Amino acid sequence: MHEITILGLGYVGLTMAACLAEQGIKTTGVDLDKEKIATINAGKSPIHEPRLEEFISKALKAGTFKATSDLENSLRTSNITFVTVGTPSLPDGSISLEYVRSAAESIGRTLNRTQNYHLVVVRSTVIPGTCLEVVKPILEKASGKVCGKDFGLCSNPEFLKEGSAVQDMMRPDRVVIGENDRRSGDTLQDFYHQLYEREMPRLIRTSLANAELIKYANNAFLASKVSFINSLAHLCEKTPQADVEVIAEAIGLDPRIGPLFLKAGLGWGGSCFPKDLKAILAYAREQNIELPIIDAAIRINEIQPIWSVRKAKEALGELKGKRIALLGLAFKPDTDDIREAVSIRIIQRLLQEGSFVSAYDPAAMENTRKLFGKKIVFADSAQKCIQDADCCILITEWQEFKRLTPEDFRIRMHEPILIDGRRLYNHEEYSGKLNYYAIGLGSCASTS
Repeated sequence: MHEITILGLGYVGLTMAACLAEQGIKTTGVDLDKEKIATINAGKSPIHEPRLEEFISKALKAGTFKATSDLENSLRTSNITFVTVGTPSLPDGSISLEYVRSAAESIGRTLNRTQNYHLVVVRSTVIPGTCLEVVKPILEKASGKVCGKDFGLCSNPEFLKEGSAVQDMMRPDRVVIGENDRRSGDTLQDFYHQLYEREMPRLIRTSLANAELIKYANNAFLASKVSFINSLAHLCEKTPQADVEVIAEAIGLDPRIGPLFLKAGLGWGGSCFPKDLKAILAYAREQNIELPIIDAAIRINEIQPIWSVRKAKEALGELKGKRIALLGLAFKPDTDDIREAVSIRIIQRLLQEGSFVSAYDPAAMENTRKLFGKKIVFADSAQKCIQDADCCILITEWQEFKRLTPEDFRIRMHEPILIDGRRLYNHEEYSGKLNYYAIGLGSCASTS
């Protein structure tokens, strides 16, 4: 049986640790943040993710999981270490490998004092060449050992989606193993067979560079798909009787296209798409390669959120002194993550226009308050958020917002103007009862 160390208890590391421990695999999570360690060991999750806190609490009670800042003791009692530290963006869009280098150095020094074979698995998102040209030399120098002989090295990208990360970890659609050598790959494959013994997902074994690049290619394609449908949504708005949702449904039935990531909206955000697309562009520039499709996807996404502000201005004439209600702040439902969230750009633009902003989100208000403080008003319910508002912008498609009826907006708002930035509501029902604007909907559009 494998025993696991996970170095870095951010979003990816903590989710993985909790899921492994839930399956009975003895797992130790290591992080330098002692406040985070205390929170986790108290059975609480420092991030909002469905079922994650439940898994942490159960694993702690079962004794299959603990969090610590002691890397050395953890490595001594485990045989595989997953590196899940952050790779933040630098000003030019490239990624910082500071935490990856530090992790490799710390692991290497500990390996120097151990005798057993140990597999190091880089699960952090890193540009091609990182494992071979950065991590491997650091590990070998710090440990005084030879990679492939005394210890192993793999790249193992994750494909977790915030809001469904536990499900994605428990039932992945694929496992990608980039291996330095066959023994390394065999060891990691054996671990995944132990984890998914009942239902092994499709497994791809390849080179370190391929595994590193697969993650970027995956996210770049999905982000480009979203930007494509968002561009088409603007064309639909200028076309009488056109509806981007009907078009997306039809083209999504083509097996070469598929239905996923064809939902028009205010743009993508979060910790992955923005960072990863900028990183792959920066890497391509270093290789003197142009990636115009990815560049266009980023530019489209940067202007997408302002559609909602423009619509509000068209409806009200001006925004100065107007009260604008924002429903949703997180970049997507079922998370409290506001990193690169479109709500940030919308709030900034509304404040520049002189608007009064009220906002509500089921999970992300504390994180947003850290950014804007008292510049905006935070309501404790959707109903209170829209009270006396001149306009409401639906930003995040939380299911609880779907319970709001046209009458809720009519009764509570000063002006019943609703801008549906995520196509959450039935336009035929809402447009007949209030001033309703939906992304990608041409005049007099009908699906009947």
